[in-house]
Amino acid sequence: MSKRIELGKTGIHIHPIGLGANKITEEDKKTNTQYGGKILSTAIENGLNFIDTAFIYGNGESEEIVGKTLKESKSREDVVIATKGAHKVTNDGILVDNTPEFLKNEVDKSLKRLRTNVIDLYYIHFPDEKTPKYEAVGALERLKEAGKIRSIGVSNFSVEQLKEANQDGYVDVVQGNYNLLDRSVEREFFQYLLENDISFVPYYPLASGLLTGKYSKDSVISEKNKARPQFQGDMYMENVKKVKKLRGIADKHGVEIHHIVLAYYLTKKPIDAIIPGARNTEQVLSNLKTASVQLVPEDLQLIEELFPLE
Repeated sequence: MSKRIELGKTGIHIHPIGLGANKITEEDKKTNTQYGGKILSTAIENGLNFIDTAFIYGNGESEEIVGKTLKESKSREDVVIATKGAHKVTNDGILVDNTPEFLKNEVDKSLKRLRTNVIDLYYIHFPDEKTPKYEAVGALERLKEAGKIRSIGVSNFSVEQLKEANQDGYVDVVQGNYNLLDRSVEREFFQYLLENDISFVPYYPLASGLLTGKYSKDSVISEKNKARPQFQGDMYMENVKKVKKLRGIADKHGVEIHHIVLAYYLTKKPIDAIIPGARNTEQVLSNLKTASVQLVPEDLQLIEELFPLE
């Protein structure tokens, strides 16, 4: 089991390898996806204690699975739960709402689905267009004072929105898109996060699988991934070639390419933890191996030469 680390300034201690629970509502043999409870229990039994979910992951179903699993396994006290809210299901589709009243109601609903008295980390999942960000975060601060949440996060905020949200110093964690193919948040966010002792949790850390080394020029690409720029044309082939060059580092450490990529993120302050998803128990166990990888300076140099901050 890896040593626990503090998540920013929250006082919450977690295994640096968490679990993104966006896949656990699925059961699909074609995509090798198991249904959630087994994935969660395997993760917890093997030392993982940081689970990241959200209302929008199955419109509450992921939260329900997390809550049910932790209740049955009697492991709630050992697990740190992060969840997110902002999405409102209406007759006109899904809207984004950051109003204090809406966030308060969503936290109460998440508490029920998660079968818990307190949520360890609650994020505003997406910013809306109208609510002042400091008002939205202020509502979460009041919920924190009431004992319903332990720490406050925002996700998918621009740096300007983050600064507005954090004008009273209430933001503990930021979650955003970050991987070797898109390191732009290092330039845009990291200095501010470090100055304010805010932790950063990246999502899409493996760029929809492109950074695992499993793709080649002959790979069949899903329709969903075909729409992503990194899977298109010359850029795709260039990315495949660069990822393959990580094989030497992986072989040296006795692991796979994705372990090297994930371990790299953990060398970057202010990243305290990563939350790769998992389609089955084998992927959970594989992700946990990342904690044993200790990259050396020459490894970091090669990685950053291949994937420079542009």
